[in-house]
Amino acid sequence: MKMYVMLLGVLFFSAMNCLCAQKKHVINVLIIDGFSNHDWKQTTAITKWILEKTDRFSVAVSTIPADSLGRSQWKPVFKKYAVVIQNTNNINDTSLRWPVRAEQALEKYVKAGGGLYILHSGNNAFPHWREYDKMIGLGWRPRSSGYALEIDTAKNIIRIPPNEGKGTGHGNRFNAVIHVLNRHPINKDYPEQWQTANTEVYNYPRGPAENITVLSYAFDSTATKINWPVEWVVTYGKGRIYNSSMGHLWQGEIYPPAYRCVGFQTTMIRAAEWLATGKVTYPIPIDFPTKTSISLRSENEFINANKK
Repeated sequence: MKMYVMLLGVLFFSAMNCLCAQKKHVINVLIIDGFSNHDWKQTTAITKWILEKTDRFSVAVSTIPADSLGRSQWKPVFKKYAVVIQNTNNINDTSLRWPVRAEQALEKYVKAGGGLYILHSGNNAFPHWREYDKMIGLGWRPRSSGYALEIDTAKNIIRIPPNEGKGTGHGNRFNAVIHVLNRHPINKDYPEQWQTANTEVYNYPRGPAENITVLSYAFDSTATKINWPVEWVVTYGKGRIYNSSMGHLWQGEIYPPAYRCVGFQTTMIRAAEWLATGKVTYPIPIDFPTKTSISLRSENEFINANKK
């Protein structure tokens, strides 16, 4: 009996230690939102849900106040989080900015080793902010601003200097075939090519393009007929940044195909994990898309989950 009680005690403490260890591995994430020409409220809600349903993340949201006084005083404590997701965009109103002290706080956070995820329209934002340009690597910028990166048919990267080529743009959305250019923990074991749904492929994305690794590209079949980067990572100080044009969610759309795409959701989860830890353990689902077919979650999945 004594041995039996001891065994139960060992098993109990082992189970408790296991639960504590699992709790410690939850990654704290902060989404910044508050203004955008895209549907930032729904983008935040779906992004939070995609990450939290894995039980690997705890996601908080900091919404920048709409009034100028509240906005001037806004300054989240970035160091509480392993990853910051940037979901603000002032492309249609450049007077909408983060307060300078918040900009400086983000720079300090990333330089010290923080992870930064630039959500789709976030790379359209803040042309006034030089350090932001360095963090995002490439963004939606005019012809005169920074280098554009093109990928030729031999998978070589061509750097297009300022004032050559065009400013950033995109054609119609389409189901783009994503080509892996560089293997990375985020895309480890992905097929060489896979299809994502209803995507904007940015042509002539521009920026400093320093300390950058292009992970994937797609052929822009609706506008320029050229290969352009779709995903890239940047090193800034000790920090890591992930940037991608995938994940479009426009006003009036409800959980659209671009967000229902299994490939996009898997990539978002794996990118967030890599930003936080430098590693990826999230598995590739069996319904991951292929070169010839997209793979979508049910259009009611998000709606039903939020009815509970």
